Amino acid sequence: MEIDLTAFHFLRPLWLWLLVPAILLPVCWLRRHDVRARWRNIIAPDLLEHLIVGDSARRRVQPIHTLALLIAIGAIAVAGPTWQQERPPFTQDQAPLVVVLELARSMDATDVAPTRLERAKQKVLDLAAARKGARTGLVVFSSTGHLVVPPTEDPAMLQLYVPVLSPSLMPEDGKNVAAGLDIAERLLAHDPVAGTIVLMSDGFDDRQASAFVEKAGRSRHQLLWLAVGTENGGPILGADGMVQMDPEGHPLMGSFDADAIRKVADEAGIPLASMRVDNDDVVWVQHRARAWLAEADESKRVPRWQESGYWFLVPLLILGLLGFRRGWTVKWLPVVLMALACGAAPRHAEAAAWGSWHWQDLFATHDQQGRWSFEHGDFKAAAQRFDDPMWKGRAQYLAGNYAGSLETFSRLKTAQSYFYIGNTLAHLEDYTGAIKAFDNALALDPTLRQAVTNRQLMRQLLIKPKQDPQKDEEDEESDDIKIQKKKGGVEQSTLMPVPSEDVWMRSLNMSPATFLRQRFEQESGAANASTP
Repeated sequence: MEIDLTAFHFLRPLWLWLLVPAILLPVCWLRRHDVRARWRNIIAPDLLEHLIVGDSARRRVQPIHTLALLIAIGAIAVAGPTWQQERPPFTQDQAPLVVVLELARSMDATDVAPTRLERAKQKVLDLAAARKGARTGLVVFSSTGHLVVPPTEDPAMLQLYVPVLSPSLMPEDGKNVAAGLDIAERLLAHDPVAGTIVLMSDGFDDRQASAFVEKAGRSRHQLLWLAVGTENGGPILGADGMVQMDPEGHPLMGSFDADAIRKVADEAGIPLASMRVDNDDVVWVQHRARAWLAEADESKRVPRWQESGYWFLVPLLILGLLGFRRGWTVKWLPVVLMALACGAAPRHAEAAAWGSWHWQDLFATHDQQGRWSFEHGDFKAAAQRFDDPMWKGRAQYLAGNYAGSLETFSRLKTAQSYFYIGNTLAHLEDYTGAIKAFDNALALDPTLRQAVTNRQLMRQLLIKPKQDPQKDEEDEESDDIKIQKKKGGVEQSTLMPVPSEDVWMRSLNMSPATFLRQRFEQESGAANASTP
């Protein structure tokens, strides 16, 4: 273990004053038991040397020496020697990231196997899998931009919607990358942590290049560009998997102007990389995102030094065992050991009831223990350990303890707590109460798009019983499933909505592709209606 002596210091240096009694204790004991000092003024020195018996025992290690060493080592351990910093346990190791994916027709070109879009979709899923515990969102664009999944730690949300993405979902074809950038900026506008926006596209609209460069220059977030395509281009596949033809019978080709992309990226100051077959592009994005977060957050970060005093526990235990040797017992040794243990224990452990104390409390706070269980999927154990009400409520929510989650979130009065209260009430099928909770969340944070989406869904669920659910289900089924039902091959059942942690979109009784297509059309129509 390498020690940086220039950064070496003690976190609690006042405990080093215990070194003074550790030094004075054996000195005073030796002076008190020094036979020569007692008889020097009574017996002549020359005669005294011949009268002293058992002088060799005086030079052996005595219990007082062990006690002094125990106090000295304990003082150093409790003082907290340290020489390296560590990140706070609840600071994200990775920045929030939003992928802006192009869904133009040219993305179905086959010059990148199997197609440009399929390669890009796989990269989105690879990024989400590699960024475990960090928030990843997805925005798509063609002539207009649309949100698919807000930044979330749940990769299952991306796995639900990414596979169904295709240009056919978009209202109109186009390459308005600025529209996708606008939505990504709004998603990260109120995020206190520095974010990263990754553009995945094969080009842009030349008429909007200057506007895009201007928007990119004003962004406070890091922009990265993964370009997908080859300079020779490739034929474009249709929805049926066949090469599309123009009216003259020539294959439609997906172009790729690498020089133009490079020029715009340079003008906007956006790092540019090509989408690769291997995982190097994903690693490149991760490295850039982490470096950006570290640089942007360095000035606000409060230094946290790694505690290294626990290394002294081993010699302390050895010295403590020596205290039980025959003839070495020091009656007040247990008192010293208990005092040192109490001094080394975290403050929260001292205040906690002994009935709830665990051995892990010696090495990690309750929130650190809860975060470890949370990241390993043990939400029930995490809920029991968390002290932070927000994390505790999230763990209870994911563990299915909706009553406990509702009680915990009710203590908070933030937009996020009201959002989770709405989700919890929705699980409990109190859709009216959920709508009120989402209203409260939006009153505190009008930019919380997840609350808008969930509130809209709650209203749909309140209306849903008035409709024929069997008819709606049949409308969304494929012909193959209908045939299998007629043959008795598929069991018909009523599907109960299963909400997610962030958005209830997956609980709609329709396919993800149908849901996205309808939502994109509504958003595009609303945008056109508001345009003067």
